[in-house]
Amino acid sequence: MTAFDRFFEITERGSTLSREIRGGVVTFFTMAYIVVLNPLILAGGTDKSGAQLPIAALAAGTALVAGLMTILMGVVGRFPLALAAGLGVNALVAYEIAPQMTWADAMGLVVIEGVLIAILVLSGLRTAVFKAVPTQLKTAIGVGIGLFLMIIGLVDAGFVHRIPDAANTTVPVELGTGGKLMTWPILVFVIGLLLTLVLFVRKVKGAILIGILGTTVIAMIVEAIAKPGGWSLNTPTIPDQIIDVPDLSLIGKFNVLDSWSTAGPLVVLMFVFTLLVADFFDTMGTMVAVGQEGEMLDEEGMPPRTKEILLVDSVAAVAGGAASVSSNTSYVESASGVGEGARTGVASLVTGALFLVAMFFAPLVKVVPFEAASTALVVVGFLMITTVRQIDWSDYTIAVPSFLTVTLMPFTYSISNGIGAGIISYVILKMATGRIKEIHPLMYGIAALFVLYFARGPLESWIL
Repeated sequence: MTAFDRFFEITERGSTLSREIRGGVVTFFTMAYIVVLNPLILAGGTDKSGAQLPIAALAAGTALVAGLMTILMGVVGRFPLALAAGLGVNALVAYEIAPQMTWADAMGLVVIEGVLIAILVLSGLRTAVFKAVPTQLKTAIGVGIGLFLMIIGLVDAGFVHRIPDAANTTVPVELGTGGKLMTWPILVFVIGLLLTLVLFVRKVKGAILIGILGTTVIAMIVEAIAKPGGWSLNTPTIPDQIIDVPDLSLIGKFNVLDSWSTAGPLVVLMFVFTLLVADFFDTMGTMVAVGQEGEMLDEEGMPPRTKEILLVDSVAAVAGGAASVSSNTSYVESASGVGEGARTGVASLVTGALFLVAMFFAPLVKVVPFEAASTALVVVGFLMITTVRQIDWSDYTIAVPSFLTVTLMPFTYSISNGIGAGIISYVILKMATGRIKEIHPLMYGIAALFVLYFARGPLESWIL
């Protein structure tokens, strides 16, 4: 064993360098969309003065912070977990927080939230909360995220569509468009998914990565011959420009003080609380899911080097605010790399390096459409739900919370919502059946926190 092997525990975790590299590449391709999508979301909002952020600078900053923080996770956390600007949180920043203040003030609140989470990690409270959650409920979190990944993949690929509100139906989603699979991009997704499944079932090394790359090639051929258009996020064509100089002008454009006077203390506190809860529990769920997929959890459902992983995640939140690209957090798509064989921080080094390269080769990132990358999410979603058998479905005090956790994640498009519903129902049902001794004391506080989180709608309307 080399010093590199010993440091990252490659052999000890039953992995190889080639598997780590493949896993890191797969994770990058399933996450690369964020370099395009995060700028579109943030640039779509305006601050109190009506100012907008430049897309080019947002794209470069998104790739830079994702790359640096993912590499930091690989070195410090030594866990196959990649980080980037968090979806949902970026929309909150763009459409709810920024209109109340300047962009610099809004990003300053993200920095404050990240610092608070870092304090919770260093104090040991965040790890203690993680341990307080019952092991079977952690299993349910992993299962729920598996279904969440699947529906993300199906929606991103256009295989499932939301029915417009104007339609005369109570059905929220449909197959394809109008209940029919009619477009070339969807056909490409279906072919790519079947190709990936065949490779996976036949235990071909690199099945998920081959599936993404192969589907991208098919998509490029279809686009060149049929020119169907209608691709999700990216059109699979060879770009005119391959290399682009990154614009890093937004780095350091944040302010942590003015928002308190501009928007008022109550508004600021509510926004910080919402950011804190979303980041705090989304990361917990992601850690469980990725660790579960790679069979890296201990008997308490804890991944190795938990404190270091959580600390890097909190630093990433601060870095995202400081670079004006919104809070960065752990990405559940990392499970796709683990599904490809990644077990150590080496995979994160690979993913992070590719994000840094993407700063200069941003046009190439736009070649892979959702229809190609989403195949990995569906396959990994299947792998993750197989742990559902570990839940004791005969004990309703754990079965019902697990059920709520599993179902609400995909149906509300939120990891935090599923965790919150599971924890609140767990505490209530244990108390109702006289099994109070089975409840960890911290669970009462967590449940109360989630009650406030779910009630933030009326609270915000009252404050604002």
